[in-house]
Amino acid sequence: MYTLSKNLKLSAIIFMVVGFVLFAVDYVFLPKTIADIEAMHAGDAHGAGHGDATVADAHEADTHHVAPDDAHAEEGHVMTEEEHNEHLLAGYQNKPWSAVYIAAFFFFMISLGCLAFYAVQYAAQAGWSPLLLRVMEGITGYLLPGSIIMFVLLALSGFHFNHMFHWMADGITDPASDNYDKLIAGKSGWLNVPWLLIRAAIFIAGWNIYRFFAVKFSKEQDEASDNKSHKKSFKIAAAFLVFFLYTESMMSWDWIMSIDPHWFSTLFGWYVLAGMMVCGITTIALVTLILKGAGYLQNVNDSHIHDLAKFMFGFSIFWTYLWFSQFMLIWYSNIPEEVTYYIQRIEDYNLPFFGMLVMNFLFPLLILMNSDFKRVNWFVVMSGVVILLGHYVDIFNMVMPGTVGQAWSFGFVEIGSLMFFFGLFVLIVFSSLTKRPLEPKRNPLIEESKHFHY
Repeated sequence: MYTLSKNLKLSAIIFMVVGFVLFAVDYVFLPKTIADIEAMHAGDAHGAGHGDATVADAHEADTHHVAPDDAHAEEGHVMTEEEHNEHLLAGYQNKPWSAVYIAAFFFFMISLGCLAFYAVQYAAQAGWSPLLLRVMEGITGYLLPGSIIMFVLLALSGFHFNHMFHWMADGITDPASDNYDKLIAGKSGWLNVPWLLIRAAIFIAGWNIYRFFAVKFSKEQDEASDNKSHKKSFKIAAAFLVFFLYTESMMSWDWIMSIDPHWFSTLFGWYVLAGMMVCGITTIALVTLILKGAGYLQNVNDSHIHDLAKFMFGFSIFWTYLWFSQFMLIWYSNIPEEVTYYIQRIEDYNLPFFGMLVMNFLFPLLILMNSDFKRVNWFVVMSGVVILLGHYVDIFNMVMPGTVGQAWSFGFVEIGSLMFFFGLFVLIVFSSLTKRPLEPKRNPLIEESKHFHY
């Protein structure tokens, strides 16, 4: 049995506390009024120490870009200084919410991607992975609290505690309102708060119900004298994967793509899925290596790590293929309402936009292409950390332009949010690992996994 060490538990709590403090400190100093924005421009064109390099020349920037609270503004409209300051203020007000949302979604996404990979192992009757199933069950232990946090954040947006989702704005679907947006009104049958929350509840319930029964059948199989529970695991995994593929796509439209309600991509669900899977698999590899380093999982060998690294490499290439397919078609067709999505990110988010490609494609390509490197633990750890950070930046790029616009930075609210949820994730995952032996007892494929060599 795995025992959670006091040092690891204390470290996780420290991450949460420090993260909360950093978040709170930066939140206090963020601009709260138009006067604060004007003072920033007068006193420090670079954002008074907040790292907002984009603010320095934001007023001179090409103002055809979409602002977070003016997504239906007339293209080419040049904002006055007063309007520009109002948009910057709206961005700063959304900034803490966006930082929390990105970090919460990132760690939730890891757990959900791991659950899908777990289901694939049972549906495929994979013989190499049974020794890793308990690790996957531990990581998916974060799914319930993580999904509840996401639901609460969506509900808070729906009740106007923030303005992250432009389509939730008052009067946006009312033709008599000055805030009316014809395009968003045409999507109101899908994009409305009650239906959004109902869908979210269905998705979350389905994912967590599968996880509950998967773990239940796994426990029963450990104590059984036959393979009936294993067969149940196979059947429920196959059914779940069908449910997952549909709901993951709809979730990505609702929770991420609708932040930019004037833009859509038919590849978006697959794109989010690819990032979700590579993050889930990478986390499996990192947790496995941590446990091996602590003296557990002795039967896990270099071939298991090699296979996990292969999946990390494969899904990184798959993610890149989807990213390029989505980008190339939109950029080449140059349709204004589509290409604006990328113009805003290339011009206003240049460093995170292209840095993400280096971290998520070039780095794993150069490191994990070599078969020998996949068997070297520190290579796998190094590439895994870069991949996870790269996909955090990917979510940052998907959320921030539509919520904060030119007011973006990577400061204490972002670092604090990331640290807090990292500490929470570590605490829950490693606590989940203590509940059962790390090696399955009666999985019919366990011997094949123990003698797996590639």
